Amino acid sequence: MEELVIRDADVVDGSGEGSYRADVVVDGGRIVSIVKEAAAAGCQRPKARRELDAEGLVLSPGFIDMHAHSDLALLRDPDHSAKAAQGVTLEVLGQDGLSYAPVDDRTLGEVRRAIAGWNGTGDDIDFDWRSVGEYLDRLDRGIAVNAAYLIPQGTVRALAVGWEDREATPEELDRMRQLVAQGMEQGAVGLSSGLTYTPGMYAKDAELTELCRVVASYGGYYCPHHRSYGAGALQAYEEMVALTREAGCPLHLAHATMNFGVNKGRAPELLALLDEALDAGADISLDTYPYTPGCTTLVALLPSWVSEGGPEAILKRLADEETAEQIRHHLEVTGSDGCHGVPVEWETIEISGVGDPALGAYVGRTVLESARVRGESPWAVARELLLRDRLAPTILQHVGHEENVRAIMRHRVHTGGSDGILQGAKPHPRAYGTFPRYLGHYVRELGVLSLEECVAHLTSRPAARLRLPDRGLVREGYKADLVLFDPETVAAGSTFAEPRTLPTGIPYVLVDGRFVIEDGRRTDVLAGRAVRRTPR
Repeated sequence: MEELVIRDADVVDGSGEGSYRADVVVDGGRIVSIVKEAAAAGCQRPKARRELDAEGLVLSPGFIDMHAHSDLALLRDPDHSAKAAQGVTLEVLGQDGLSYAPVDDRTLGEVRRAIAGWNGTGDDIDFDWRSVGEYLDRLDRGIAVNAAYLIPQGTVRALAVGWEDREATPEELDRMRQLVAQGMEQGAVGLSSGLTYTPGMYAKDAELTELCRVVASYGGYYCPHHRSYGAGALQAYEEMVALTREAGCPLHLAHATMNFGVNKGRAPELLALLDEALDAGADISLDTYPYTPGCTTLVALLPSWVSEGGPEAILKRLADEETAEQIRHHLEVTGSDGCHGVPVEWETIEISGVGDPALGAYVGRTVLESARVRGESPWAVARELLLRDRLAPTILQHVGHEENVRAIMRHRVHTGGSDGILQGAKPHPRAYGTFPRYLGHYVRELGVLSLEECVAHLTSRPAARLRLPDRGLVREGYKADLVLFDPETVAAGSTFAEPRTLPTGIPYVLVDGRFVIEDGRRTDVLAGRAVRRTPR
């Protein structure tokens, strides 16, 4: 007898087509049968060792978070309710060009310091891996949800070239090609870049094109955080489209936003650019989160020249009075490339987390608010924070536009990605709320998307980008990564004031046919594993 039958569910199967009522039978981690309209047809109903009454609930494929920063959180926190409670059954890690494989001992230490604001310092982690394959093997020991991995181009460059702002030598470029090929062979699904973060931003287009050629040869995709989301946003999108078409590599645009005052109302221009490329045969997809503010590290706002040489070089430059004044001028007057070419508006920069608890008074305030309290300039406050907290502070940037968010999420190649940074006392609520916010706010309350459309955006579309032949749909033979939610009550509980509040209306989540959320509570099941690239 099979393990589980989910009775009388309203199945929204991820295809984008209409829903239907069915009994769905799960066994051995897969969907083994779907009996549509079983009760109405009067046919013999399937039986199993356990029966779950799904009356009033929607059954859908598990949600795929196309842009996650859980690289260490999955290892540190077996509970991982931040994602499991949202119905996320697969996260894509290794984002924005910086993560923890492939590395050597030197590079690992540098990367840990550089992205402490994203993932913590990692002092509580046993870094018993160096290669991509070894990291994926570590995930295979058991995690809350499944995870796929992108090779981080910035980490690759740090390993082969270092943190200097210069072109790679032919030998270094060959080394980077080899590292990318090895990572793809070991199971990565593609390559990421952070082209406003060092050292990845030092790569010219020709270098990136060569790495993308390698990725394409293995059937992977390129996922860039491109060179500007502000003053040069449209040109940056155009650059990525042209680069990947030259390389013959599929393109997935990370957190495809149009932010800052210069881009208010300009989402249609971006979508027209993408439509023209798609109609000409380009292979493009994108992800967004359903909020207007962004989130990054405070150090990321600095001009790129400040970061040359790595984290210790940044701290030395910040400590030097003359250099610090040059940094301030770039930030506040000319527009730092780290701030997307736009002069920083300190009233939009909210400190969301610090590494040192003694600095907790800054959290939840904008830099401008703290400056007024302290009777100092905003730059003096930001500089002191960076030095005292050794580059660890994370920030929210209140620079987005609701009309752009809605326009982009309607697009035909849109998928969902939380960009969820789980560090800090007051992280961005998208880390805990992205997927229920889509379903509750943008589907039920605003009608921006239909329920069937939205579920397809969060399931089958990302599964297709990841080339996963047995995920993303409710189909017989597919993996039983499933979510049951109440379409009338599903909602994000997280807010900017209380960002770690779990969602409502998602009582059941299954990973590999096992309940990780049951009756709205996290179980002790660790059914997640590494999801490796599917060979061509």
